[in-house]
Amino acid sequence: MVEGSMTQGAGQGPEVERTATLRDFRVPAYVHEPGPYPQSTPPSEVPGPGEAPEGYPQEYSAAYTPTERDLPVINRGDTLQVTLDPTAAPAPQPADGPGPLFVVGDVHGYLDQLMAALREKGLVDAAGRWSAGTTRLWFLGDFTDRGPDGIGVIDLVMRLSAEAAAAGGYCKALMGNHELLLLGAKRFGDTPVNSGAGTATFQAAWLLNGGQKTDMDRLQDHHLQWMARLDALVEVDGHLLVHSDTTAYLDYGDSIEAVNDTVRETLTRNDADEVWDLFRKFTKRFAFRDEGGANAVRSLLDAYGGSRVVHGHSPIPYLLGEVGSEDGEDGAGPVVEGPHVYADGLAIAMDGGVTMAGKLLVQQLPMAS
Repeated sequence: MVEGSMTQGAGQGPEVERTATLRDFRVPAYVHEPGPYPQSTPPSEVPGPGEAPEGYPQEYSAAYTPTERDLPVINRGDTLQVTLDPTAAPAPQPADGPGPLFVVGDVHGYLDQLMAALREKGLVDAAGRWSAGTTRLWFLGDFTDRGPDGIGVIDLVMRLSAEAAAAGGYCKALMGNHELLLLGAKRFGDTPVNSGAGTATFQAAWLLNGGQKTDMDRLQDHHLQWMARLDALVEVDGHLLVHSDTTAYLDYGDSIEAVNDTVRETLTRNDADEVWDLFRKFTKRFAFRDEGGANAVRSLLDAYGGSRVVHGHSPIPYLLGEVGSEDGEDGAGPVVEGPHVYADGLAIAMDGGVTMAGKLLVQQLPMAS
């Protein structure tokens, strides 16, 4: 499918023609057909990242999520090595009341980049310890897969949560679709699920979406329990924080509390088909991007409160119709300077495309219009 055009949003320039390739948004064949992963297929025989299943076009590789309208992955290459600046200023603190509010976009296992971004904003010190006092910090989900150290990212967020609370602030996290994917891969493995268009498995979906064996090997019960308790959405200071740029949250309740309760109850029931349906809905994207996008945002704000939606999930280069080099030969990647404000100024996108040599974003809210 090729998108015709897109609107960049208020203040972001005129409509531009989107030159998507035919690779954009294709759905892996196994979503529609029983093969090629029968129930008896051992995980060792499922193609790993970057490998196409036997008999499939090479374009159906590790790049694709088994849901409609998903994105290819552009290999980032080696993990960036960063040096922390010991002179970075701590996060500004108010004289009284709650501390400043920060949000973090998708991390996807890039622990070094996360530490550098938190240090740059003064949220952690040179040793990676919380140094932001009463600051409030929200992660928008997607801690694992594709990058080198997803479990290290989760361990860091869990540790910063304790350190921030001790300092009078907080560090909290939302559930992304990749948390649901990792939970499903661990709990259900290659158990067939009803994808709505054939047979699929969490194990195959996880591998196709950059699942890392090192993450699975290090995954422990306390990580699973932590992920399963994450909220799906929250409203803070007039900002409705969500992971995915979709209206699918409305399927799970007419209030923030109802949605979060429904998601947790779904995971507690441990039904593979129910969890798969939840994963598929959380993987939908681009609801706010094109014509009618502002109205889609308003449908969430009307239901759950807030004056702006802040989300991760869809990389900013794709929202803008820009992509980087897929072969990585020229070393060029998408240029992301900061969050993307669009949909008549009602939506803020925070996924800077760290998996495609973009930028891991940490942003203080509110932002200027």
